[in-house]
Amino acid sequence: MALIATPVCDFGQAAPDFNLLGVDGRHWCLSECMGENGLLVMFICNHCPYVKAVHERLIKDLLALKSLGIASVAIMSNDVEAYPEDSFDNMKRMSVLHQYPFPYLLDASQDVAKAYGAVCTPDFFGYNAHAELQYRGRLDASNKEAAPEGSRRELFDAMQQVAETGKGPESQIPSIGCSIKWKA
Repeated sequence: MALIATPVCDFGQAAPDFNLLGVDGRHWCLSECMGENGLLVMFICNHCPYVKAVHERLIKDLLALKSLGIASVAIMSNDVEAYPEDSFDNMKRMSVLHQYPFPYLLDASQDVAKAYGAVCTPDFFGYNAHAELQYRGRLDASNKEAAPEGSRRELFDAMQQVAETGKGPESQIPSIGCSIKWKA
């Protein structure tokens, strides 16, 4: 498990399209995931302690963003042979256990993670209604443990701004987490 920080936001970069199988048994593409005011694309997995630490807070914020017209999608790109906890069956279990309010998709080829430039889990890409990148930061001050109650909701605040103005905040703190587990 290597600790990785995400790069700085490349404002305006277009969201790469995808066609990935979801835990619901259907294939999803970018346009099917997009909300009226934008989309949050998350690279997560089942085994990462950084992802586990924020499940509850993340889901709460995603539900609130949905009411603002910001949809969400989660993509799992890790090598499932090397990390069986991230298998498709375990993705299904995790989705049910945490009642994910978003499609949870398998990037078996890892091509989508490469197209986005994803480097870790969790890695957040916040897009406006025109699918232009506006946020590449962290959820909040959480690490391997959830941030203290009352911590600033950085991702929520940024995506609320995107919903209202189409633009993300100039100042963003990179997300940190476990590296994407690339295939050999």
